Amino acid sequence: MVTVRVWLVRWIGLFSLIVCGGIGPVAAKMKILLVPLDDRPSSWQFPQKMGEIGDVDVVLPPRALWGRFMEPGQSDRIVSWIRSQDLSTYDAAIVAVDMLAYGGLVGSRTYQVSSSAALRRIRVLEEMRSKAPGLKIYAQNVIMRLALTYDRENAAYYSKFSEWAKISASTDAASRQRTAEFEKEIPGHILKNYLRARKRNLQSNLAAIRLVKKGVVDFLILSQDDASPVGIHVADREKLKQAIKELGVTSKVAIQPGADEVSMLLLARALNTFHHQRTAVKAIYCSEEKANTVMPYEDVPLRETVSHHLAAAGASEVQDEEEADLLFFVFASRDVAGRAETFVEEIARYVEQGKRVAVADVDPIGNIQGGDETFTSLLIREGLMPRLSGYASWNTAGNTIGTVLPQGLIFTLTDSRLMTDPATSRKVMAAHRWFTLHRVMDDYYYHNLVRKKTQGYMKAEGLGSLIMDEEQARGVEQYARTLMHDFFDGFTETFFRDVATEKQQIHCKCIGDIRFSLPWNRTFEAEIDFDIECALN
Repeated sequence: MVTVRVWLVRWIGLFSLIVCGGIGPVAAKMKILLVPLDDRPSSWQFPQKMGEIGDVDVVLPPRALWGRFMEPGQSDRIVSWIRSQDLSTYDAAIVAVDMLAYGGLVGSRTYQVSSSAALRRIRVLEEMRSKAPGLKIYAQNVIMRLALTYDRENAAYYSKFSEWAKISASTDAASRQRTAEFEKEIPGHILKNYLRARKRNLQSNLAAIRLVKKGVVDFLILSQDDASPVGIHVADREKLKQAIKELGVTSKVAIQPGADEVSMLLLARALNTFHHQRTAVKAIYCSEEKANTVMPYEDVPLRETVSHHLAAAGASEVQDEEEADLLFFVFASRDVAGRAETFVEEIARYVEQGKRVAVADVDPIGNIQGGDETFTSLLIREGLMPRLSGYASWNTAGNTIGTVLPQGLIFTLTDSRLMTDPATSRKVMAAHRWFTLHRVMDDYYYHNLVRKKTQGYMKAEGLGSLIMDEEQARGVEQYARTLMHDFFDGFTETFFRDVATEKQQIHCKCIGDIRFSLPWNRTFEAEIDFDIECALN
């Protein structure tokens, strides 16, 4: 349902086309309000650029309100910003409840905000529904992870705490004894703060489910942050499952692995819903064994993660490739000699047939963050990267899958239905090329090659590998930026040359150089940007 005001804007545009001799209507841009999970690029830059692939205007609160790393976002001011918006001009809203309640993901892991304050802030969603009855509201709420946020203060007991969180709910004698030993080594106030935060967050999770029942939230993803098949989080998750069942909202609430990627999944769902699209996707795994294996930092097998993400994004999963609009290749065999080569051959065969293909490179080991060097270099060497409908390989399986799937789904939607005029086509292709190129530069070149060299440089300089002060970070940033420039110049020449070999009417190229920074003064994530322009051939 679109508001009267939005319809007026669209029909005025259509009337202008007819009066001026236009040949047909051009749909107005979809407009989405986004409250990000935090200020990392995956929370705002990725969905904003992905929105451009779908010809969507993604509007966020001022960046100064989002917080930074250990400094929480300004939740009350974000609530005020939402109240100041003319919601009748928006088609949908995607809201990270944790930003509203606690100031973001890191803020959700400590007890600095009371449960009553968090619940009061969340009620702005009810105000949004009251002011804009036709607005689609999609929400994300994180199920608290096992580990703390690493910092200098908890470095001495960080790993012990993570193990405590895994075994403290176990009832066998050995686990109880080990739990008691850990509790002697971990400061008591840290354990108390953590448990209070868990209890508060569970109350927020339950409140979010009730908002779905009341019709305030149209669809909710309860995303399980870094976890394992066992741990203190399991009891919370079971309570949430029970509440979902009792309230009868199983079709409108999803519990699934991940956190950072959820806004992109909800963006894909918002577009698919708006355009009445249900893209059919067939997942093709590197092996049945890997498909049925639980990946690091997750608590369900890889196959279930993929199925959860497909459903959350509003796609349908099919088994027959002939029924599929998009083929989704999932590679998790970097520890199996020779499988990268044969899997790339399979991907290339389908690409040559003109199929839409998206690729996820998932880490089955848990000791590196970026793409597999053999697999990724083969995709690059074969000229496949610019011909894919999506690609990703960063951090957990949930992060990777939840990034590449929305890109593939949104591009499939746009490519098949929305690129009706040259101006839109140029913008869409510029965004799509940007996103794929960005994934290669970030997931592969930065995390595999540059980050490794940078950490060697940091070690030689006597710097810690995770936390730096501002001056140290800027020096490390400059070192990494120089390396990134070299890789960027070399890869983009190949990337756009390979694109130019395709039969297409649009040609794209980079303008200017790469921009690079370390937003949280650590090497775990980078903010990378560059400009692409596209023109008709």
